[in-house]
Amino acid sequence: MRTWVAPGRVNIIGEHTDYNDGFVLPIALPLVTRCAAETTADGFVRVESRQRPGESVLVGIDELVAARDRLPGWARYPLGVVAEFVRRGHAVPGLVLELDGAVPIGAGLSSSAALSCSVAVALRDLCAPTVAVRELIDIARAAENDYAGAPTGVLDQSAAMLCTAGHALFLDVRRFSTADAGYEQIPFDLATFGLELLVVDTGQPHELVDGGYARRRAECASAAAELGVPALRDAEAADVARITDPIGRRRARHVITENARVVAVAEKLRRGADPREIGPDLSAGHASLRDDFEVSTDALDTAVTAALDAGAHGARMVGGGFGGSVIALVDRDRTDAVAAAVGDRFARSGFPAPRTFVVVPAAGARREL
Repeated sequence: MRTWVAPGRVNIIGEHTDYNDGFVLPIALPLVTRCAAETTADGFVRVESRQRPGESVLVGIDELVAARDRLPGWARYPLGVVAEFVRRGHAVPGLVLELDGAVPIGAGLSSSAALSCSVAVALRDLCAPTVAVRELIDIARAAENDYAGAPTGVLDQSAAMLCTAGHALFLDVRRFSTADAGYEQIPFDLATFGLELLVVDTGQPHELVDGGYARRRAECASAAAELGVPALRDAEAADVARITDPIGRRRARHVITENARVVAVAEKLRRGADPREIGPDLSAGHASLRDDFEVSTDALDTAVTAALDAGAHGARMVGGGFGGSVIALVDRDRTDAVAAAVGDRFARSGFPAPRTFVVVPAAGARREL
């Protein structure tokens, strides 16, 4: 049995822009999900997870679609990948999948994409070696959207597949989906500047299948339709006033300004600027997610405020929102102090103690053993 891995991710900037055909700038995390896999000849898929002891799932290859609604939610991600390979005409004789995830679940760090992508690269190598990486991304996205019921864009799967160590991935979602281009690896070396990227996991889990994320997508689509543009990526700041629905105006304003922030941050990093310069962009992104997109929470806001008060150069929530994590750009010699300040603020606010850790840009999905 061989092992494949795929990482979680944090988005430096660019939330809720991917499904609006916009721009994103993620890095892959050192934290990964492992998929040990081997083929069998019995026509069944057996899935086990170290995080779900005693919950082995066994389903026939030809029963994957019919059995979906009877399966536990966690198993729909890996089995959705298998179902998508089969739907696309790839022969899968049978499989054993043994999963082990180190990406915190519900922390806004894309544990689901890490899971789906680790299975996708395993199936490619075992059953369909000619499948290109762009199709793998689409397979993993389809598995999450259509099988697991999580209405994600393409950001998470692209980050898990395409990111490289030491770099942030600048992704133009529209170009990436329509042409043989659309992404760029931009050096993201904080250590040279005496900086670190601190993640604060609030312990307040988010859940993309609970409806809030889907509502935001629908609100963005409605705003774009009212403006007569294919997606909010095509709108400009002056267009916001033409949207009659106040909720639609707020959603559009976030997407338009967030796209501008991604482009600005990417340009600063591309020219080798001191990353401290992007701090205000991160903080502005959080304010927009809090006020215009309305996906932040009291715990996320508390973490951001505490980090900034303790000297962080910028801080913001990451992921789809409604819970999850915050990132803070901090001087290396202040990391412990910032983490302690956030923990103290949480204690005084009555929140459970957060988990904090430092991340660096890591490699994307790959065979490990």
